[in-house]
Amino acid sequence: MRMTVLASGSKGNATVVAAGRTCVLVDAGLSCRELLRRMAATGEDPAALTAILVTHEHLDHVAGLSVLARRLGVPVFFTEPTHRAWVRMVTPKTTMSYAKWLELREQEKLRADEAAAYAPAHTLAAVAELEPAELEPESEEDSLADTKPRPDPAFLPAVEYFRAGQRFCIGEIDIDPFTIPHDAADPCGFVFHARAEGVRMAIATDLGYIPPNVNQALRNVDVLLLESNHDLEMLKDGPYPWSVKQRVLSRVGHLSNAACADFLQRDYDGGAHTIVLGHLSEQNNLPELARLAAEQAIGNRLSLLGNRLVLAAQDAPLAPIAL
Repeated sequence: MRMTVLASGSKGNATVVAAGRTCVLVDAGLSCRELLRRMAATGEDPAALTAILVTHEHLDHVAGLSVLARRLGVPVFFTEPTHRAWVRMVTPKTTMSYAKWLELREQEKLRADEAAAYAPAHTLAAVAELEPAELEPESEEDSLADTKPRPDPAFLPAVEYFRAGQRFCIGEIDIDPFTIPHDAADPCGFVFHARAEGVRMAIATDLGYIPPNVNQALRNVDVLLLESNHDLEMLKDGPYPWSVKQRVLSRVGHLSNAACADFLQRDYDGGAHTIVLGHLSEQNNLPELARLAAEQAIGNRLSLLGNRLVLAAQDAPLAPIAL
């Protein structure tokens, strides 16, 4: 079984988890081209991809989702609320200011008045009953454009639903999704269990704190990808607007170095071969600070054979972690 972190951070997230002939991509937060490039660079074959799993609908987790899924023809697994939120997000929206609406109404009234002034008497009643849109002259180009099918930005080759707290299987991997506290429709973390190898790997990022259900889910895992997003002092003194700082610091925001370290010191069972610190903020954290906080929390359990600590990056993939 192996985990390959292709990217982790505020600008894009994607991780490959594979066992036997089953290969799953968790999130697709980079462009399709960049995801394929990073998979090739780490020895992951895009043609072998079995499915894509989505933790939540924020752009840094789904930026390349639809293009990649359509190109590879693979199913995408969501919770139903996350899928609905994603569809709403990618569907084009039209907005109009009040001033523009008034202008259009005036133009429609003028066209209706002109049509009435020059029309024969027996057609006046028919003109009065027309909708404003029907009075709009239509060019040949407009007519042809309307007949062209418009691609659906929310189209996917196949969609499968799962629910947090209910195990499901993809190929040779059992997957246990668990609810995480984050400001999204229905965000989830995952524990992956390769039945043949007896290995368990977990992904828990984008969470404001670690509630009991997450604490329980992260026990007895061999590889743990855990968020260490920001240094508290750097965030407070940093360039973000106060409203954004409040969001990040909230219980549905992101896990700080201190909160990550607190979990590793108090609640972590110490059994992982490798701990990956992920989703580090480029503005409000430094890799050295995240590493130091985690190393001090793990203490004397840190070794080359167990509790090995690595940091995932935004701009380059990690080498595959294979067990």
